[in-house]
Amino acid sequence: MSTPRLKVFSGNSNRPLAEEICKHIGIPLGEATVTAFPDGESFVKINENIRGHDVYIVQSTCTPTNHHLMELLIMIDAAKRASAQRITAVLPFYGYARQDRKDQPRVPITAKLVANLLTSAGANRVLTMDLHSQQIQGFFDIPVDHLFASPVFFKYLESFRGENLVVVSPDVGGMKMAAAYAGILGAGLGMVWKKRTSATTVESVNIVGDVAGKDVLIIDDITETAGTLVNAAKLLRANGAVSVRAAVSHALLGEVAYERLQGGLIDELITTNSIPLDCRGLPIKVLSVADLLAEAIVRINNNESVTSLFKVKGF
Repeated sequence: MSTPRLKVFSGNSNRPLAEEICKHIGIPLGEATVTAFPDGESFVKINENIRGHDVYIVQSTCTPTNHHLMELLIMIDAAKRASAQRITAVLPFYGYARQDRKDQPRVPITAKLVANLLTSAGANRVLTMDLHSQQIQGFFDIPVDHLFASPVFFKYLESFRGENLVVVSPDVGGMKMAAAYAGILGAGLGMVWKKRTSATTVESVNIVGDVAGKDVLIIDDITETAGTLVNAAKLLRANGAVSVRAAVSHALLGEVAYERLQGGLIDELITTNSIPLDCRGLPIKVLSVADLLAEAIVRINNNESVTSLFKVKGF
């Protein structure tokens, strides 16, 4: 059986990333009209023949989250009705992932709802990266390829590895990921115990581990207000840390975050282009995940394993 022809399309959330993915694959970005009516309703028209094709729709559900999610759902429906053979929703950033459990009375599990919506719209599989919690894969009744940005981070962080480096998790939930980074980078391991006082405010309470005289690397999957990072950095410096860097997969920085980062407590914020980011002259290093996603798309199209993409070369 021959491999179906490959087409990549993009919504409006992160077109530069989609273009970079296509450049790595060696194909042009698919032509599609993705716009809105005056009343705000999204309109999609695929401007080329995709009958029998393997279609990949690149769309991060970042701000404005609901608008970009609707764009994605409508693009999937348009591709389905245009007789695409297989449709893969490529979400470099999966929005609503933090609403993955019922931790209060009478609240939804929105991460599951979004999974249902993607499936109902017509997606045959999902390709995503660094989910807030890995069990979200179980919310889908279709295949999910869950990539990690860590190979991209490790390549950049190689120059920082050594005995003077300590990898710190900003909370208990991130200890497994921090331990993996510490093991590969040959670094020490620590943790900041935090207490969240509101949706935008975090109080860092205590440190587990020795950071005095050390270069500290904070590992996290997502930051929006930078409250966790900045408060952790403040506590780490108070306990003798020489420098503080943060590696965060998805930086959804709002105005509050930019104000906090201007304080200089974090020497460098290392993140990816899973969402568009304006660095505003701040010490933010943006690493591209286009090569990683492009390789995954080619392997899925060829019905090959993506396991090797998790391997870290040179460590």
